[in-house]
Amino acid sequence: MNYEETIQDLTSKGKFYIDLGLDRIKAALEELGNPQDDLKFIHVAGTNGKGSVCAMLDSILREAGYKTGLYTSPHIFEYTERIKINGVEIPKEDFARLYPKTEIHLTEFEILTIIAFRYFKEQNVELVILETGMGGRLDATNIIKENLCSIITQIDLDHTDRLGKTKDEIAFEKAGIIKPNCPVITSMGYEAIRDRADEIGSMLIFTSPFVPQGFVEALSLKGLHQIENLALVLSAINYLFKDIDENIIKRGLIKVKNPFRFEYFEDKNLIIDASHNPNGIKALRENLDYYYPNQKRRFVFGCLRTKDYAKMMQILFQEDDEVYLNNFDYKDACTYEELKEQCPIEAKPYNRENLTTDKLNIICGSFYMISSIKLY
Repeated sequence: MNYEETIQDLTSKGKFYIDLGLDRIKAALEELGNPQDDLKFIHVAGTNGKGSVCAMLDSILREAGYKTGLYTSPHIFEYTERIKINGVEIPKEDFARLYPKTEIHLTEFEILTIIAFRYFKEQNVELVILETGMGGRLDATNIIKENLCSIITQIDLDHTDRLGKTKDEIAFEKAGIIKPNCPVITSMGYEAIRDRADEIGSMLIFTSPFVPQGFVEALSLKGLHQIENLALVLSAINYLFKDIDENIIKRGLIKVKNPFRFEYFEDKNLIIDASHNPNGIKALRENLDYYYPNQKRRFVFGCLRTKDYAKMMQILFQEDDEVYLNNFDYKDACTYEELKEQCPIEAKPYNRENLTTDKLNIICGSFYMISSIKLY
């Protein structure tokens, strides 16, 4: 199959579903010689912030001279965005070539994980920064046997239908990535994380949100919430790579790219933010109040109905905001009527002409909406 054919197969109803568990991917990887067993990993789980943590680690390690593999999700425009070596997306022809041919019925995320492992092994990557998809304990990425360290970022209520109804239950799932005798770094004090580390003999390293100002100023990613993410990154670098000095770290932070995380586009007076749960939306609101306290705001909001969109809108919108609700084309996307029913202030349907530079425009609510917004 060529790339277009693999994407058609990947997104078919037979693949596009979530079914947590490790049996299928374990069997498929055994057929392929277990490429993951020859790789070194930093494994990152959490509800919010894990993509930013992965991007920072990748940039610093590349600046230090390592050949890095980066596996993240979701993508915005192309599936190849999820798999990168030294910041460069996997070529489409390699994506198609490494697409697993097996009789085992795999999910979309399992297939992508297998392609990443095969590609990183084939290209002799030195270090893989590996982001979980959902949860941790039963996530396909957790097929790895060991890691250099685990990192657990902010935990909040998300995917409660699969991960648990409370933060403690979700923390238990995230703690599943902790491996025997492999340290875990976190700012989260959940009992489930402490218990898991104690149970299997892993060093538990707690971070505080204090970061020397020089590192904060060097970081290209904007947002108050990034300080906590940065603290986790610095702790991991200082523990694992003592030869990486402060200047290398700062140069890496200057070069970090993680699109659409509170990203500002000056020509359109526009912020695009991929926050998609109440905790992320709370961070967005705090960042808007801090960085743009006096600007009038215009929102384009869309969301999946699997999220707590009512709470998200309650957190985000103020009485004098201009709000447009977007029914974008994606599985489980909320209709305009569903959003409007829960919206705390007056709102209208979104169309392209709504975005003008007289106010600060903010597009938010879902990763999956971003690619559908035509800006040019």
